[in-house]
Amino acid sequence: MTIDLNATQRSSASTAPAAHALRGLLGGRVHLPGDPGYDAARLPWNVAIDQRPAAVAVPRSAAEVATVVRVAAEAGLRVAPQSTGHSAGPLAAQGLDDVVIVRTSEMNTAIADPIRGIVRVEGGAIWEPAVDAAAAHGRAVLHGSSPDVGIAGYSLGGGIGWYARQHGLATNSITAVEIVLADGELVRADDHTNTELFWAVRGGGGSFGVVTALEFKMYDIPTAYAGMLMWSLADIEPVLREWTAWAPTAPDEITTAFRAMRLPDMPDLPEFLRGQELVVIDGAVVGSDERGAELIAGLRALRPFMDTFARVPAKSLVRLHMDPEGGAPFASDSAMLASFPDAAVDAFLAEAGPDAQTTLLMAELRQLGGALGRSQAGGGVLSRLDAEFVTFAGGIAATAEIGAQAHADAVRFTEALAPFASGREYLNFAENPVDTRAAYGPDVWTQLTGIRSAVDPHGIFAANHPVPRLFEDGKPTG
Repeated sequence: MTIDLNATQRSSASTAPAAHALRGLLGGRVHLPGDPGYDAARLPWNVAIDQRPAAVAVPRSAAEVATVVRVAAEAGLRVAPQSTGHSAGPLAAQGLDDVVIVRTSEMNTAIADPIRGIVRVEGGAIWEPAVDAAAAHGRAVLHGSSPDVGIAGYSLGGGIGWYARQHGLATNSITAVEIVLADGELVRADDHTNTELFWAVRGGGGSFGVVTALEFKMYDIPTAYAGMLMWSLADIEPVLREWTAWAPTAPDEITTAFRAMRLPDMPDLPEFLRGQELVVIDGAVVGSDERGAELIAGLRALRPFMDTFARVPAKSLVRLHMDPEGGAPFASDSAMLASFPDAAVDAFLAEAGPDAQTTLLMAELRQLGGALGRSQAGGGVLSRLDAEFVTFAGGIAATAEIGAQAHADAVRFTEALAPFASGREYLNFAENPVDTRAAYGPDVWTQLTGIRSAVDPHGIFAANHPVPRLFEDGKPTG
């Protein structure tokens, strides 16, 4: 979870001659170790991760991205695209002494095109502007649970949002990407152009180039029946048993999440939530109020002390989950679950219930199934998720010691649920190094590595969950 500070300082210093090739590019928006802007530029969303690259470049256009890629490659450096720096841990753990982080955060426009039914965003855009752009035309996009997550990283890795069981993974709503390849060329990939690359990036992550723009579908969802139900953590057992029995076969139009939460006494939280231990089920129904009330009737019968489900503007759902914004120190672990029988409920309660001795801020289950479980025609490399739930648990990492304990508790939680795991990884929730191939089937993995080899033969790009290249004999390399 953490990086040895002295080791990263030494390795960064050793690459200074190569990194100096970038000095002066982009009008001074390239930062090297020791520069005044370096520490601010290298900081990821999860501020517990100490990433120390050879340089950080902050381009404002696709042409500037292409320049950085070409100069870095000529200097013998690798390139890692990053917008907000969510899920930076697996990248930092690989060692960044020869890596230029291309921070795309200043490439952040989002424009809706109601005639074509798409939103076009630059590679560093976050979700809130795209949600607002679509809402201005009475439509919605397949955004995530937080307004400040980078669209590119979220979408290239899958994307589970509040309409997911109705419309599938966000990656399969992408209609085009514009991407700078290893030779510095900017290309477009869609259903008709560079089709193999288009297939690979939709779920294959950031190993293929630097995405400078994406286009994705809008959906005719001006409002939704959405909200949250809350109980005291002391009442978790019947709620968890009811929800996990209901969720796998629930109709497609509803998508929900379940959380056991131990909230700190922090001023950023609403006063009624500070220091509370809670069970929260939140979600959305793409349908009428009557249909929504019908679908959550069994949960309402368990008498939550708070019930906010109502007709709301679709754009409000981007903050429904109450995810922290603006960066936070965090440690976590995740797993995909093939089933959730009574024994899984018992394991969850033992590790995150009211009697558990844990530092976990939250232990979460996301409801899968529906369209998420069906292959999408014309979809990308990740066209479905073969599991009933994905779980994510974590805690605050205010110090290295506190973070290590939170990580240990998160791992203990996922290990308790290991007997029910699917054997696959959902990489968007994997904030620690994992075997990337576990996200895909063997045949798909072979295709992915072949495409990586074709578009990045010299291994210029570094990604948090890397797809390797192939040797001529077919064995993977870096």
